[in-house]
Formats: sequence, structure tokens, C-alpha cells
Amino acid sequence: MINTSETLAVQTIENFLTPEETMQVTKIVDDQLAATGWVPARPAEGLTPPEAAQEILDGAIERAMPVIRRAFPSAASVAPWLYHDLKPGDRIRSHVHGMGDPDARPVLLARVVFNLQDAEEGGEFYLDTSACEELWSDRRAGPGGAFAPGTRFVHEVTARSGPVDLGAIDSTRWVCRPPAGTTLVYGAQLIHGVMPVTVGRVRKLITDLCA
Repeated sequence: MINTSETLAVQTIENFLTPEETMQVTKIVDDQLAATGWVPARPAEGLTPPEAAQEILDGAIERAMPVIRRAFPSAASVAPWLYHDLKPGDRIRSHVHGMGDPDARPVLLARVVFNLQDAEEGGEFYLDTSACEELWSDRRAGPGGAFAPGTRFVHEVTARSGPVDLGAIDSTRWVCRPPAGTTLVYGAQLIHGVMPVTVGRVRKLITDLCA
């Protein structure tokens, strides 16, 4: 049975990819961008990398599962990875994914993000934690589900809409710039976003961690 704390946890995995693997994934994605000419219509839009990149990333997840399960013991698999590319002026506003349908399978536990490239200035990932009651919906887990009966779930709030104004609640911001090669895993019920890129480019690979 899944504990709510798994959807609020944070874990880093240093040396998630070796330098050689990072170079391989970067080349695969660069070749894809050159062949397709893909440019994101908005900062939150993602592109599915080729299978060769997916295999490298999934292999790294398999290696990292013992570490991931320290904070997310119900973790079983990940979804296909998506590539995100942010340029100067881009940002991703605060939002929270929430649980969607907590009775659906597989269950979304967390998000996994790996930076292929950091901006020279700006573009930091952040998490906002808060004790604000308004974040939590009236939904509660029923009997026989993946979560303990009575478990509560946060509202799902996009970058532009939702029942809660994330900019108006009291919260504490945790800004994160992991070392090169590090992956960050953060619970699906945490508020998060990306600060504006001012100089350079942010390139991310993101997937869902599922139970």
C-alpha cells in the first residue's frame, strides 16, 4: 500500500549517467533535432527522444532503483522520457501535477528530471513546500485501492489554471542546481517549476516514476 509521503519525497541520484552516456544521449537528441527541425511551441512542450536514448536512460533507472526505493519504496517503472528545451526568457511557472486518478494503474508517484545542459545564468529548478490547507482537495482514497483509506490528495494546478493561486499561498522555495550527471526525483504532489533562463540554454529529460 502506497504511503502519501512517497508523493511528497525528494531524492537525488548523483552519477545517474556517466559522462560517456551523457554524450551519447546528447548526440542522439542533437541528431533528432537536426533531422526534424523541432522547436518547442511553449517551454512546457516535450519531444519523445529515439529508442536508443530511451534505452540508455532506462538502463540508468534500473541501476538507480535501489537508491530510488529508499524514498519511493513502491517505485516499479518509468514512463517514456520526454526532452525539453528552454531558451533565454523561457520559464515554467509553478504547478503541481497531483495524482490524477489514484485508482488508475500504474500509479504516478513522482517525476524524474535529468539535465543534459544547464543555463549559464537562471533556469534553476525549484520546489515549493507549504502547509497551506487550500492545496488539498476533498478527495480521499477509498477501501481496496493503492493508497490507505482516507489518504488525501492535492488539487491539480497547471501553470495557468486551477482551484488554487499558487502565487498567493505562503510557501518556502527550495532552489536546486544538481551537479552534472545527477538526476532529481520529486513527488507528484509537490509544487515545482523552473526559474527564467537569462543566459544560455536548459535541456532536460523528464519522465514519470510509477508504482
